[in-house]
Amino acid sequence: MQKTVVAAALGECVHVAGVVNFLRLAESAGWRTVFLGPAVSVDEVIAVARREQADLVGVSYRLTPETGERLLADFAEHADELRSKGVRFFFAGTPPVAERALNIGFFDRVFDGSELTEDVVAALKGESTGNREEIDYPSTTLARIAWKAPYPILRHHFGLPSMEATIAGIRKISEARVLDVISLGIDQDAQENFFHPERQDPRRFGAGGVPVRSAEDYRRLYKASRRGNYPLLRTYSGTDDFIRLAEVSIETIHNAWCAIPLFWFNRMDGRGPWDLAGSIREHQQVMRWYGERGIPVELNEPHHWGMRDAPDVVCVVSAYLSAYNARAFGVKDYIAQLMFNSPPGLSDAMDLAKMAAMLRIIEPLAGENFRIWRQTRTGLLSYPLQPAAARAHLASSIYLQMALRPHIVHIVGHTEADHTATSEDVIEAAQMARRSIDNALRGAPDMLADPSIQGRIAELVSEAAVTLEAIRSLAGKNVADPFTDPETLAASVKTGILDAPHLRNNPFARGEIKSGYINGACMAINNGGKTISEKQRLANLNKEMNQ
Repeated sequence: MQKTVVAAALGECVHVAGVVNFLRLAESAGWRTVFLGPAVSVDEVIAVARREQADLVGVSYRLTPETGERLLADFAEHADELRSKGVRFFFAGTPPVAERALNIGFFDRVFDGSELTEDVVAALKGESTGNREEIDYPSTTLARIAWKAPYPILRHHFGLPSMEATIAGIRKISEARVLDVISLGIDQDAQENFFHPERQDPRRFGAGGVPVRSAEDYRRLYKASRRGNYPLLRTYSGTDDFIRLAEVSIETIHNAWCAIPLFWFNRMDGRGPWDLAGSIREHQQVMRWYGERGIPVELNEPHHWGMRDAPDVVCVVSAYLSAYNARAFGVKDYIAQLMFNSPPGLSDAMDLAKMAAMLRIIEPLAGENFRIWRQTRTGLLSYPLQPAAARAHLASSIYLQMALRPHIVHIVGHTEADHTATSEDVIEAAQMARRSIDNALRGAPDMLADPSIQGRIAELVSEAAVTLEAIRSLAGKNVADPFTDPETLAASVKTGILDAPHLRNNPFARGEIKSGYINGACMAINNGGKTISEKQRLANLNKEMNQ
């Protein structure tokens, strides 16, 4: 049965913004809401609460503490009968008034404006009676998403060049309660040589992240997070010994989800020992391993192409291949990563269209046994060096991302262009992100309705179909499924069907494609700088290969 909440600004107080925001959260949590407005008398609040058979009454007062204390004492006296019948009472006001309200001892919850969104939602759900520590924070990704909805869960990357500094930072971030997921940034030697100390180079110790060298190190990092809002932890899948690393990450930090590419983290990008086809095969087995255990999988694939200036259509094709492979190898819950600002010269309109095209092309793959969860993030290479400009970029990028209604927002810290994020940087970035998300959830314009964006989405999906058919045509007669066959997929890169300008002189890729920004989109261009369709690009490619 739906519960009812009645709320008002009490007495002579006319400030109702907080009351309206509270009721918005209540509605999102499934409550029926009754808003009485500003300057409502004690008698009227009580009368409406009785008439509406309220389960909860919320009142606000933001004026003089002394006046507020007398008013709230009078309210408590008149409302005591309702309270004895099980009705709960919440108060919200400025910190000085909230302190007086707390001392009265009547209200079930008192809010002074410093609370996080999840504190209010937990109170509405009856999961907290006043102490933050009493909130039962969900310990799995899907449960956390459901618990926070419609607010996305928040993730940030964190890892400093020493274990002790990283442990201290995780403690501080956890206690700040600003993130739901801490993504451990592990140094490159750990990613590639965790099980091979003989291959580790002391000069690379801590290069690129925290130098985890044992399962016990992982356990120490996890223990540091058991405080505050108990954030989930996740880590890299590594670039070698994939299954062994997966076993360690699940056993030690209860890895929130797997993140792995399809075409990368191998000899093609210098981040692993495998050749291209071999790494694709290994990555597919990692997907299968996590899928068998019911753990979500993210393929952090499309942005690797975007970061190398690949045309938008190549990124969209890679998004389809990622989701297709995840489903084919038994993943039930797929996290579609959507990195905006990659490459960084995209206009907001064309960037949003590109991401929406990725979602549209994978949408037909979804079903009862393949659920798609949207994760957005800001581009790694898009941050300006100036601190103020970087903060503005973080806020505006996340506001744009909210047009896709993400389930997960991966916050990329505003310090990215200058230095590795400290715990203080992470907390500040999360606070900025939260404000952008709050603003968007209050009611943002429907940016996806823009005709130019819809036109670009349709164009990208149509062009991607041409590219996918070209990949399919590479397969031999005995290949059952070209889109999951490692040799066919590797050949699509070797021949240049999938290509990026940064792959020039790469032994595993063609690297001859040219791209440029046309009307805010990243498109394939010819030697004269004019755009060419995928049909024409692939026809030219085929002609060159047959000469």
